[in-house]
Amino acid sequence: MRLLTTAALLPSLVAAAPPPGEITIELKPFTIERTLAATALPAAPVVLKLEAEGWAAFEIKSIAAHGSRVNAGDVLVEFDNDSLDRKLEDSRKAFDSATLTLAQSESDLRSLKDNYLLKLDAAKRGARNATDDLAYFSQISRKAQEERSNETLKRSRQQLENAREELRQLEKMYKADDLTEETEEIILVRQRDAVASAEFATRMAEMDNKRVLETTLPRQAEEYDAAAKSSTLTLAKTEADLPRQIQLKEIEVANARTALGRQKDDLAKLEEARKATVPIKAPAAGWFYYGSIEDGRWTTGDSVKALVPHGSIAPRKAFATFIPAGAPLGLIAFADEATARSLPKDATGSATLPGREDLAATATVKHVADTPGTDGRYRVDLSANWPAEAPPVPGTTAQVRVISYENPSTVVLPASAVKPSKEGWTVTVKLADGKTAPRPVKRGRLSGDQTEILSGLEAGQVVIP
Repeated sequence: MRLLTTAALLPSLVAAAPPPGEITIELKPFTIERTLAATALPAAPVVLKLEAEGWAAFEIKSIAAHGSRVNAGDVLVEFDNDSLDRKLEDSRKAFDSATLTLAQSESDLRSLKDNYLLKLDAAKRGARNATDDLAYFSQISRKAQEERSNETLKRSRQQLENAREELRQLEKMYKADDLTEETEEIILVRQRDAVASAEFATRMAEMDNKRVLETTLPRQAEEYDAAAKSSTLTLAKTEADLPRQIQLKEIEVANARTALGRQKDDLAKLEEARKATVPIKAPAAGWFYYGSIEDGRWTTGDSVKALVPHGSIAPRKAFATFIPAGAPLGLIAFADEATARSLPKDATGSATLPGREDLAATATVKHVADTPGTDGRYRVDLSANWPAEAPPVPGTTAQVRVISYENPSTVVLPASAVKPSKEGWTVTVKLADGKTAPRPVKRGRLSGDQTEILSGLEAGQVVIP
């Protein structure tokens, strides 16, 4: 390949035109020129991003100006970490609290497991005792209490009868005497008091007996029966609840462990984020650019609007680029499929900068991507020999013109003169007798509205377009 010359930029002459409508074939040079809009970018820029996950946005305290020339050690970005420090302190306290909570939950779980058999035995013992008490009351105690109450009433009545009988005997005996002595009168008074006391005791015994038989014993029967049923239900509930309580506590402990693990991870991320927010300094002399230079593109977008004091930077996203001084600048362009396919490696051309079209740099194609990007275009990497009097800076745009194909001597026709056919391509030629006839040809490359004919025609023939 060669440098693009003025002659190469002229359209190919196809034939002496007269008469109108006819083309007389003659051999001419055929070239294909491609124009690329390229950007001067370094081969290995240092893309700046915060490799931190635990913080959503990092507040900027100060930032170097876009495009500024910096020296080694100069501060590029400094962060305001007050909010992050407060969050970090709160997270540490929350982690310590969660650690203690987990320890308490684990202790409670051990206690539940240790006391499981004790509580179950107590419930079984309570149910067994209540059942035994009900059986004892129903079979023995109730009858004994009835007999005791009846016997007490019987004794009271008997004592009353005895007291009355004794009073009658005394009265009968003293009545037989015409004169009742003072001592005898005292004895009668005492006996009458004894009768009254026995009558009162009998009334109380009758009341107690009625209360025992009609109220106390039926209530005791209900209470023993209710206690037996309640203890049975308590046992069933204990047998069901204790394993469930242990299971729930195990789930609680497992969840607490998981939550603590996540808190630990989050705390570690916050600590890493804090480490990442130390002032970013220039590793060497160079340029500081806002936006990212990645995959051959300098991308700014709306995010650069936030690169101001009190603005914020999102984590894990490139926000700026450092370009070392002296880093060689190449040209990167993105071509459509037709252009990409037509660019051979090491093809050369010229590159001009806006405003200095009088100075041209030699550009050489170094690499053409095999596959398109998501926008359907192919990346093209070129080297450039920049003129000393107009060196570009990173981000400078350039127009690159490359001759991707040339044939110094071939037949060239307007593309409209070549028609498709079953056999391939044909043109209409004028015969010696003035008539016309189709002639098969082998078509070559295209350049605009011109097409290269590789075979099938000879110089001097006349083509009717």
